[in-house]
Amino acid sequence: MTKTLRAFTAIMAAIMALTALSGCGTRTDSNGDAAAGTRTVTIGTTDKVSAIDPAGSYDIGSSTVKIQIYPFLYAQDYGKTAMSRDLAADDGAWNDDGTEFTVHIKPGLTWANGHVLDAHDVKFSLDRMKSIDDPNGPASLLANIKDVSAPNATTIVIADKLSYDVTLKQVLGSPAAAIVDDEVFPANKLADDQGIIAANAFGGPYTLASMKRDELFEYRRNPNYHGLTSAKNDIVQVRYFADSSNLKLAVQQGQVDVAYRSMTSTDVNDLRRHDGLKVITGAAGSQRYLTFNLRTQPYGTKQSDADAKKALAVRRAVADLIDRKALSRSVYFKTYLPTYSYLPDEYLGHEDTFRSSYGDGRGGASLAAARRVLADAGVTTPVTLRIQYNTDHYGQSSTEEYAAIKSQLETGGLFRVDVRSTEWTQYNKERVASGDSDGAYPAYQLGWGPDFPDSDDYLSPLLRDVGLGNYLGNGYRSDVVNRLIARQQSERDESRRAELLRQVQRQATKDVPAIPLLEVPQIAVTRNGVSGVVLDSSLRLRYAGISK
Repeated sequence: MTKTLRAFTAIMAAIMALTALSGCGTRTDSNGDAAAGTRTVTIGTTDKVSAIDPAGSYDIGSSTVKIQIYPFLYAQDYGKTAMSRDLAADDGAWNDDGTEFTVHIKPGLTWANGHVLDAHDVKFSLDRMKSIDDPNGPASLLANIKDVSAPNATTIVIADKLSYDVTLKQVLGSPAAAIVDDEVFPANKLADDQGIIAANAFGGPYTLASMKRDELFEYRRNPNYHGLTSAKNDIVQVRYFADSSNLKLAVQQGQVDVAYRSMTSTDVNDLRRHDGLKVITGAAGSQRYLTFNLRTQPYGTKQSDADAKKALAVRRAVADLIDRKALSRSVYFKTYLPTYSYLPDEYLGHEDTFRSSYGDGRGGASLAAARRVLADAGVTTPVTLRIQYNTDHYGQSSTEEYAAIKSQLETGGLFRVDVRSTEWTQYNKERVASGDSDGAYPAYQLGWGPDFPDSDDYLSPLLRDVGLGNYLGNGYRSDVVNRLIARQQSERDESRRAELLRQVQRQATKDVPAIPLLEVPQIAVTRNGVSGVVLDSSLRLRYAGISK
């Protein structure tokens, strides 16, 4: 039987199996409620999913889907920071000069559709991610990977640009290294969501039985998965809500068992007092930024009056006028905390570079400092600045947050600020400046949650650009930053690595491609009787451990 015929046969079998399930006790009825006799968990969220193809999205909502349905060589186990084996059969080993990493995959694995899952799928997936290099995808995480080979069905050899790359194993557990079925996914373009579902091309703890975007996703336990964490439930239904007030009401009324991302601080505080509910607070780690598009901001590189000195002065003046403590206190009631660094406090190399470099030097705003930096650069005031923000991904309180930022920046008449909001799916595409696209927003709200618990993952994806872009998507590129990031990635001495990380932050703080504003806590609300909700540094809720 040819490979094409095998693929067609498996796809047809998968479709027939899904059809057959419609008459059995594990399918949902027309109201979306699971039939009796199954272990079903219902999760509510306001997150949005832009694409389920690993190469086509990098937002937390989409990445949360991917960790349920795709396998990885390594994954973060509950409560651990080091990576554990998922489909990998060993911990891998470097060659003598640290430029090649060899790892073996477990033998005898299959995709949910019956296709063979082996080392060739791993090579295909990593090569495909870099080949497609979608501006909204995570390909930049693979920047250090020079070549991937699969000499046989169970062996993967990764040639790295660095010696003893300290981040490689963690990258292999990131959204950029999700393994996909090489008999289903096209090599050079994104796969259609419904086509992936029809082909049953899943190898993670779950298959995705159906999806209705922004409404309901239904997952089913994958019996073919033999990785890190098998599902403790049979079915997971994820309901998507337009706003946090509806999500709050759903968990109160028992329509969902778990509410996760995102509710306002007022909603969370109110739910703490509600009988039958438990509020879970997890490891902090997500950060919020005000990001500048270096092409279209005032005096940006694609503006008719482009001037690098003036453009930098504008960014620095904004940094001088931001009052993070006021945002934390008045908008988020101190549940979101001020941050003055690209790294959270507990991470290696953390330094509060924005506290000492801008404003009053103590974390407060300074009108005098902002006026001085604009005058020294010859910038005529008031400077007109358009800022875009989003409420259906970053929460309804974003409206208050950016109203407050507008007020702060217009203090003293140095800026005239226009703030606008856009729906997330459109927002995430329009913000990116990449290739021929200059991006639609001169400045914009952005959040970041790490793919793995290491300092590099707060710096490299946002600030490094070696030809694959970065998550900021704002046209920022610094050769100094690129070199420092590469050096710390191959530095095995912790104290020397910490100093390199501080140097990265200092240089980026001088350039101001984005201003760190707030550190965002992880919050989930569960109904009594629900267990297994773990909020760790991955920032992506794993459904496999949840039961009730």
